[in-house]
Amino acid sequence: MARYTRNSAILAKIETTYGDDAVPSGAANAVLISNLTANPLNANSIERDLIRPYFGASEQLVGAAYKEVSFDVELAGSGAAGTAPAWGPLLRGSVFAETVNAGVSVDYTPITDGQESLTIYYYRAGALHKLLGARGDCTLKTVVGTRPVFSFKFLGLDGGLTAAANPSLTLSAWKTPLSVSDANTGDLTFGCTYAAGALSGGTPYPSRGLELPFGNSVEHTALLGGEGIDVSNRQVSGTVELDLTAAQEVTFMANVKANSTQSLGMVHGTAAGNKVLMYMPAVQLITPEYSDVNGRALVKYGLRVVPGATGNDELRIVAL
Repeated sequence: MARYTRNSAILAKIETTYGDDAVPSGAANAVLISNLTANPLNANSIERDLIRPYFGASEQLVGAAYKEVSFDVELAGSGAAGTAPAWGPLLRGSVFAETVNAGVSVDYTPITDGQESLTIYYYRAGALHKLLGARGDCTLKTVVGTRPVFSFKFLGLDGGLTAAANPSLTLSAWKTPLSVSDANTGDLTFGCTYAAGALSGGTPYPSRGLELPFGNSVEHTALLGGEGIDVSNRQVSGTVELDLTAAQEVTFMANVKANSTQSLGMVHGTAAGNKVLMYMPAVQLITPEYSDVNGRALVKYGLRVVPGATGNDELRIVAL
């Protein structure tokens, strides 16, 4: 009987103890995904290179192995301000802390120590792959004319492969997003400040949106008795395309040459319970390039997003 790739499912649950199967369920931990890819076994192949009185290959030994899975999830709120969105566990597995302000907001901020991990079940047409101790990287994409998404890539310890029918999935926690458009998404605001779930001040600029790779260095380390998936560094970056006046372009070029930083904020969504705010207190503009969009002269910049003196504060994502 044929097996179909669309008959796939992802479940993800925060682990209590690193690498111990958290046993996610279709009822409580289903993830609404798109753009799914997976590597069922990323193994270190060990050559035997045996010398025998004839030509021919030797078998390889399977060494340390792990699994990879990548997918997109849509960026939308939970439907109620102060209730964690369905994608919260995925951000926590990408080395972010979750702070719930009941009835108001849920804040996600990067961390260095105290990293959490996920158990991920990947079902593919009757086959179940388990990723244990999974941690990942993410890119936030809010580009005009598209749907807003988080693009995740997770590495996990090989928890085995079994034949198993896909579970019944409860996906009601995943809300329909708003498209990235002038009506649904605010301008990029440089020089703003953040407090209590709101941006204030600064100067708004027309743009084509924002793309932010978190830049997590996710590594599999093979140790006897201590194998694991670690995030060993983070370098948040990004790109923006801005519609500037000539005078504004001159000012921005001066900022680039001066290696200066400034804050940057953005809000996607229009109603409480389905708004997501992004805020970076110190962004350096780099590598200016010219771009042409329907005849409009835009300027494209790379972004370096840097932490403050205390660290773990370079990016804040707030579900409102």
